[in-house]
Amino acid sequence: MARYQRMSNVYAPTLKEDPAEAELASHRLLLRAGMIRREAAGLYSYLPLAWRSILKIEQVIREEMANVGAQEMRVPILTDATLWQESGRWGAYGAELMRVTDRHDREFALGPTHEEAFTDLVRNELKSYKQLPLVIYQMQDKFRDELRPRFGLMRSREFIMKDAYSFAADQESSRACYDDQKAAYTRIFERLGVRALPVVADTGEIGGDSSVEFMAIADAGEAELVWCDCGWAADTEAGTAAIPVTEGTATELTRLETPDIHTIADLARQLDVPESATRKAFALVDGDGKPWVCIVPGDHQVNDVKASHAFGDCHMMGDEEIASWGLHVGYMGPVGLPEGVHVAADISLKDSRSWLVGANEEGFHLAGARPGRDFEVDRWVDVAEAKEGDLCPECGRPLHGARGIEVGQVFLFDDKYSTPMGATFAAEDGTERPLLMGSYGIGVSRTLAAVVEQCHDDSGICFPVPVAPYEVSVVPLSVGDDLVWPAAKAVAQELADLGIEVVLDDRDERAGVKFADNDLWGFPYQVVCGKRGVKEGICELKERRSGDKRELPLEEAASVVAGLVKEARS
Repeated sequence: MARYQRMSNVYAPTLKEDPAEAELASHRLLLRAGMIRREAAGLYSYLPLAWRSILKIEQVIREEMANVGAQEMRVPILTDATLWQESGRWGAYGAELMRVTDRHDREFALGPTHEEAFTDLVRNELKSYKQLPLVIYQMQDKFRDELRPRFGLMRSREFIMKDAYSFAADQESSRACYDDQKAAYTRIFERLGVRALPVVADTGEIGGDSSVEFMAIADAGEAELVWCDCGWAADTEAGTAAIPVTEGTATELTRLETPDIHTIADLARQLDVPESATRKAFALVDGDGKPWVCIVPGDHQVNDVKASHAFGDCHMMGDEEIASWGLHVGYMGPVGLPEGVHVAADISLKDSRSWLVGANEEGFHLAGARPGRDFEVDRWVDVAEAKEGDLCPECGRPLHGARGIEVGQVFLFDDKYSTPMGATFAAEDGTERPLLMGSYGIGVSRTLAAVVEQCHDDSGICFPVPVAPYEVSVVPLSVGDDLVWPAAKAVAQELADLGIEVVLDDRDERAGVKFADNDLWGFPYQVVCGKRGVKEGICELKERRSGDKRELPLEEAASVVAGLVKEARS
C-alpha cells in the first residue's frame, strides 16, 4: 500500500519573521519555509522539502537528456591544475576559481565547470570519427569563490549544476548536438513551469562563438534583456537591435552656444529635441593604448562587454584622463578632435547624415555635423546597449525590456579546448583533427530559486506541480478526534493510492497556523477537512496559485484532486 507523509515527521523548521540578510523573495521564502539554511557566506544546506524539489528538477533533466541520447556520468570535483594550465584558463579564469594545494604541494581547482576534465577524459579514448558524436553529462556540485555571495541560491559559492559536453567530428554534427541540447533545455523549463527565454548571449570566460542563455524572467534578475513577441530575445550585452535614430534637421554645420549643458537630457531640453536626435560621446582607451571618442545615439549607452569585443582590453576614461587628451567632459564630439584621438561610431548611425554633437569646446555643440564632410569615422562598431523600444532585428517590432535570471546556457566553441589539450581523432580521410566541442549547463539549485522568484505571493511560495515537494497537502482542522481525523486520513491514503505525493498535516496546531504554513510551503493543492464540512460529507479544495476554493464531496475528493495533479504533471 502506498504511504502518505505526515507533516509532523518532516524536518521543515519555519521562521515567523523575514531573515534580515534575505533581499530576494526566493532567498527569504526558502529560508522562512524551512527549505534551506545558511552555513556560511554563499553556502547553504538543502533541507528535506527543498531537496525533494531539487531531485524533481534533476529527474526532468535526466529524462530530457535521455531523449537526445546524452549519457550521464561523473568526473571528480577536484581537477588537476595542469589541465587548466593546458587550456590556458588557470590564469585567465580569475579569482573566482577556487584553488587548493594538497600535502604534496600539487595544485587543484574546485571545478566551477569541467571542460578540461571531460576533454582530458576523452582525448585518450575517442580516436576515430566512428565513435562520434558523443554527448556526456553529469549532475554535480560546483564551486566559485564569489567576491560577494548574495541572493541566496542565486549567487552562492557552492551550487548544483548539470553540465554536458559534446564531441563531434565536423561542424554539421557539432551543430546538431547543440541544437538537440537547446531544444531539450526549452522542454525542460517548460516542464518545470519556468518561463525562460532563450536569449543571444555573450560567451564570457568560457569562450566560443555560439551561445544562447536561458533566462528566467524575474524582476529580481541580474541580467537585462530585450525580447520580441516573435520569439527573438537577447541579453543587452550581446543583442544587436535595430536602433531607431532621429535625424537632425540642420543640413549645414552650425555652432550652438550651450553653456552649463553637461548631459544629453539637458541638451535635449534646451534645444527642444528628443534625446534620440542627439549623439552621445564616450572616451575610451583601447587595448593598444589608443584614445577613442566613440559616438552612439543620444538615448543609448555604450555597453562595456560590447566595447571590450570592439576595442580589446579597453577602459573608459575618467574626467582627468579626458582632460589630459585635450577633451572636454560634456562637450566631446567627432569634429575637430585633438591630434591622435580617433573616432568610432555605433553601426546604428551609419545612415545618419545630420548629427547633433559636442563641439570639443567648453559651452558649445554642433548641429548638422555630417560624417565624410565634417569628420571621418575611423571605425564603425557595435557598442550601443540594446534597450526597450528598439526594433527587433528579425521582425521590426518594438522590443520589450525585462530582467532575467540565468538558469541555463548552451555553447559551441569548436576546438578551443581540444587543440591546446591535444584531443584529436582520426577523420574518415585518415587525417588527425581536433574534436569539435560544445558545453551545456543548467543551474539546478538556481532553477529552484528561479521557480520561487516567478511563483510566489505575499503569503509564500506557489509551486508548480512538477517542482513541488509534495503535490497535495491534506489539512485536518482537528487531529485525533473521531470525525475529522479519520476522514482526513482516508482522503490522504486514497490520494497516495492514486499515485499522488501527499502530506497530511497532522500537527496539533491552530487552523490559522496550518493555513499560513501550508501557504508558505506552497504545496499546489490543499484539501481542508473541518467538522462542519465532514458532518455534511464535504471538504474544501484550495488551489494555492490562484487562491480559488471550492467544496467537494468527501467520497470524490481524492479522484478529483488526483485528476488535477496528473493533468498538471503533463
